[in-house]
Amino acid sequence: MPQKISGRALDILPSSPMKIALDAMGGDYAPHAIVEGAVGAAREFGTEIVLVGDEETIRAALRKHHTDGLALSVQHASQQVTMAESPASVIRKKRDSSIWVATSMVKKGEASAIVSAGNTGAAMAVALFVLGPLEGVERPAIATLLPTLTGAAVLIDVGANVDCKPDHLFQFGAMGYVYAKEMLGISTPRVGLLSIGEEDAKGNDLTREAFKKLKEAGMGFVGNVEGRDLYSGNADVIVCDGFIGNVALKVSEGLAETLVQFLKLEIGASAWGRVGALFLRSAFARFKKKIDYAEYGGAPLLGVNGISVICHGRSTAKAIKNAVRLAEGAASRGLDRHIKTQIAYCLQGMPVLSASAR
Repeated sequence: MPQKISGRALDILPSSPMKIALDAMGGDYAPHAIVEGAVGAAREFGTEIVLVGDEETIRAALRKHHTDGLALSVQHASQQVTMAESPASVIRKKRDSSIWVATSMVKKGEASAIVSAGNTGAAMAVALFVLGPLEGVERPAIATLLPTLTGAAVLIDVGANVDCKPDHLFQFGAMGYVYAKEMLGISTPRVGLLSIGEEDAKGNDLTREAFKKLKEAGMGFVGNVEGRDLYSGNADVIVCDGFIGNVALKVSEGLAETLVQFLKLEIGASAWGRVGALFLRSAFARFKKKIDYAEYGGAPLLGVNGISVICHGRSTAKAIKNAVRLAEGAASRGLDRHIKTQIAYCLQGMPVLSASAR
């Protein structure tokens, strides 16, 4: 399977086409951005995609694109989940929503993965309720990719779990280890624990106890990682609870957007700046591409029985297209199965996934 870390952030294509269930009604720009992203993925990657949601609305959006020869179909779902709805309400009252129907397709084996840019809490709750947790996993976690000086790093968890125990962080480390190994092609991922200092004793009760568990397990553990090192490339997997991870992610997104605006303001402030920008246009384009979340597409919810990719609510067509690629790659690699095996090894005190188990 071809895979590489490149200017395209994460470039993984599956060995054979797979069917992806795409929540067409989720996200700030649904259904148009979702449909456009699906068309792009079907055309560029040859992916078979089932657009799930209100059939009439989806087909109206599809008519705006050239779809001849593309493996696109529609699965009707009569309900839609809004961004403000509580996950519990969705579980109780919206079992014909696009999120629920698309996730159920994975459960039934009718799709290899689900992708949704809708209500994150609902997407997580439905995945946990419908697909169920992997054996040995106490808390599923959301893993996202961060650009680094050496390629990319996995940050886990970024929002699924606000209150965690040391065992949860330990399991996040195991799941992130497998993700980096299988999806980034890193033979022995380096796992770090996000804390307030590099010293072993730094941090709060949670991180100090998690530090001990990760160190005892081995699994490429390199110790504590400070916030300033998130993008240095000193660790391939960075473990934290969902509260800290989500704050770190949102700060990073805001900083990236602000840096781009700063550059535009400074360049436009003088004629020399505008002239210089002409010579640096390609460098600026590469820089913007590296920090653009749309290049990474989405973040998988690790620890459930199936592949579920959660996208940013503001996902554009480009982000959706890349999320489909990520989901297809994860399904093709059997990411959930490898995580299940790794967790079983950890529970038995054997930290590294053996070659014979793959």
